[in-house]
Amino acid sequence: MNTLLFTALQVTDRFDKLYNKLYGWYDAFILKLPNLALAIIVVIASYFLARGINSILNKLLDKHLQDKSLKSILNKLVYLIVVAAGFFIALGLLNLDQALTSLLAGAGVVALAIGLALQSTLSNTFSGVMLSFLPKIRIGDFVETNGYHGFVTEINLRNIILRQPDNKIVIMPNSKFIEEAFTNYSLEARGRVTVSCGVAYGSDLREVERLVRELVETNFKQNGNERVEFYFTEFGDSSINFMTRFHIDYVKKSQMYRAQHQAILLINDIFAQNNINIPFPIRTLNFPKEFMDGINNRTKQ
Repeated sequence: MNTLLFTALQVTDRFDKLYNKLYGWYDAFILKLPNLALAIIVVIASYFLARGINSILNKLLDKHLQDKSLKSILNKLVYLIVVAAGFFIALGLLNLDQALTSLLAGAGVVALAIGLALQSTLSNTFSGVMLSFLPKIRIGDFVETNGYHGFVTEINLRNIILRQPDNKIVIMPNSKFIEEAFTNYSLEARGRVTVSCGVAYGSDLREVERLVRELVETNFKQNGNERVEFYFTEFGDSSINFMTRFHIDYVKKSQMYRAQHQAILLINDIFAQNNINIPFPIRTLNFPKEFMDGINNRTKQ
């Protein structure tokens, strides 16, 4: 009988503890209802705020960024940052500071591990973001770097893609491109071209200069402060060499080659018309007299 009574008292005591525990939770829940409602409002507000910021960001990126994949990544990143900020604020309102601290610590450790494991990839990613906002390079520009040249067809989070004039594709890591110097031929509408040649010794050099200057000025219009330049550069082995420089519309190398091609044809024609010789190297071979006498004797035989 005593044993049954003791057991009944134990059960009653445990039910009382359970009741008190549940009542405590209920009481805490009721007290937290205002904070819970405010936390829910903060989360919902952060969602709509993220959408509004994304809408504004889209308009800005459309003006300054052409890469669609990068725009999508940036939009998602901003969206997640705003929503995560709202979530952390909501946790703070619920006095879940310990959980918040644990989440931040865990996120920091995970971010560090990912950063160390994907160091090269992240370097290319950040370089891709920088390239996308760099005003000195755009889709369609003709650039030269690292021994390659071609048109920029794509800038993504890992690579920059060039289409060379021979239609071959060069895929270059963003970090390698951004760390090296590059030439962008498309930034300026005009560029200067150099054509070199040589005339025979004994030529009237002043006449040569006059003919070349007039020829270039007639066929290649110079704008503003641009002018045709002409310089004799050296006494060569078989010619007196010169170069002429002039400006053309020049945003890709094919335009430079075309202008050089035209200038060489015109210079060759004007020199032919005025009996000005463009010499080529001549070598004179001297043989010992005994050797030549031997050759002559064999020929007579």
